[in-house]
Amino acid sequence: MSLLEVRGIAKSFRGLKALQGVDLSVDEGSILGVIGANGAGKTTLFNCITGSFAPDAGTVVLDGRDVTGLPTHRLARLGMVRTFQLMRPFATMTVLENITIATMSRGARGERAARADALHALEQTGLGEWADRVSGSLPTAVQKRLELARAVAMRPRVLLLDEVLAGLVPAERTPVLELLERLRTEEGMTMVFIEHIMAAVRRLSDSVVMMDQGAVLAEGQVDDVLSDPRVITAYLGQEYSHA
Repeated sequence: MSLLEVRGIAKSFRGLKALQGVDLSVDEGSILGVIGANGAGKTTLFNCITGSFAPDAGTVVLDGRDVTGLPTHRLARLGMVRTFQLMRPFATMTVLENITIATMSRGARGERAARADALHALEQTGLGEWADRVSGSLPTAVQKRLELARAVAMRPRVLLLDEVLAGLVPAERTPVLELLERLRTEEGMTMVFIEHIMAAVRRLSDSVVMMDQGAVLAEGQVDDVLSDPRVITAYLGQEYSHA
């Protein structure tokens, strides 16, 4: 059963069509990868899904409810949360304080309950030793995990991830991928993630959508999409077909 459905989403900026009738469907407990070149419309799609932009046309349906255009904080309370490619922690606050604030944004919560959720997210993401460190001084890899921890602490049903591996070297990617796999298997979390690293797309995705010029060019099982001649030509390059 689809937990998240996007139907005919369109968005233009000063006459430029950034999204052209995008459809996608994500089953509960599954992981959908979204790929495509820079400028293909991937982040704009996330912005329309999560209420940062109001789409010009189309609908976003979460668990059978039309949530099109709802602001981010209301969507979080309904169980849909996103991370950002550019990390946004409160630089002067500690890691634990950052996560605690995130837990409280899902609705009225007492300080004790919010802190308990934050400590659980710290444990899940392996950030316990960093709990009292000021967020602005963290290495990039730890800041990435903090961004994830803030999202996880909000206990989402659907987690949207925008290039969560960007800026990480291969050795730093593995713990993040393992965390995402645990969130799916242990928490039943549904995910949609934008990613350029094809090894990660292959490892995590149940299915893939490839976007080109604001539209869906191909969708389906991972191997089918990544071997599609249109995808190779538009995005992956001919060398990928021989990889």
